Amino acid sequence: MAEEAAKDVAEDKAIVPLAPPPPSEEEEKDKPDDDSKALAIVETKALVPVEKRGSVDRDATLARFTTEKRLSLIKAWEESEKSKAENKAQRKQSEILAWENSKKASLEAELKKIEEKLLKKKAEYIERMKNKIALLHKSAEEKRAIIEAKRGEDLLMAEETAAKHRATETSPKKTLLGCF
Repeated sequence: MAEEAAKDVAEDKAIVPLAPPPPSEEEEKDKPDDDSKALAIVETKALVPVEKRGSVDRDATLARFTTEKRLSLIKAWEESEKSKAENKAQRKQSEILAWENSKKASLEAELKKIEEKLLKKKAEYIERMKNKIALLHKSAEEKRAIIEAKRGEDLLMAEETAAKHRATETSPKKTLLGCF
């Protein structure tokens, strides 16, 4: 009976050969077309009742169960760690996005302040220039008025001098009006 149990365990642990890889396209082109398909015969192991298997089979089943349990715990841990890593990365991405948006908003606010300051300065400069233009215009008007007054005086003086010459019947000499 121990021999049968050892044989069953040996059969359970036997390595099953893998199927050969499918032929490549070149190999299939070289092969003649064959519509027949080969059927593989699969042997099934006769089920032996649990009572006859014995403690060796129970130990093997227990070992398989323990291995599966360990693998499932490892897989769950791996999934948990991956999930934690994803969540951490997502959280960091969100923090970076929030930081970027905050900095961008503060820079835009600063830019608006500078623009307002520049607009205010521009308005002040425009006002100063308009005042200077007004002063310049006023000065020009005063100079025009002075010139106009001087012209009037010169005309009046010329008329008076002409009247004096007419009255005395003398002819005018070279005048030096520009000297005084």
